[in-house]
Amino acid sequence: MSDRIQIKGLALHAHHGVLPYEGKVGQSFTLDLTLDIDLSAAVRSDKVADTVSYDQVVAAATEAFKGARYKLIEAAAGKVADAIFAKFPKVRAIEVTIHKPHAPIAATFDDVAVTLIRKRNG
Repeated sequence: MSDRIQIKGLALHAHHGVLPYEGKVGQSFTLDLTLDIDLSAAVRSDKVADTVSYDQVVAAATEAFKGARYKLIEAAAGKVADAIFAKFPKVRAIEVTIHKPHAPIAATFDDVAVTLIRKRNG
């Protein structure tokens, strides 16, 4: 099965980062979520109960991402993945990408991002 739900470009302001000023001022981050889920029942029924509610996924991801201050976006991505798995048992795997386009790097670049791919155990 290769069914997926994608949420791209979720823009959030948070205070993640290693440097002290990142914790004070914060910055914009963008999250991309790809959920592997069997959508065959939803295709047949046309009922939200047979899938996951996009707004509830966004709410869970936002709460996990903004619920604590992380030094590393790697840690923040892990918390988002854990929160999605905890709230949505139908999700079999998740890919979380966190973009940090204003990372404090002395170079010209478009984006810095971390992607975690996790599969549900069992």
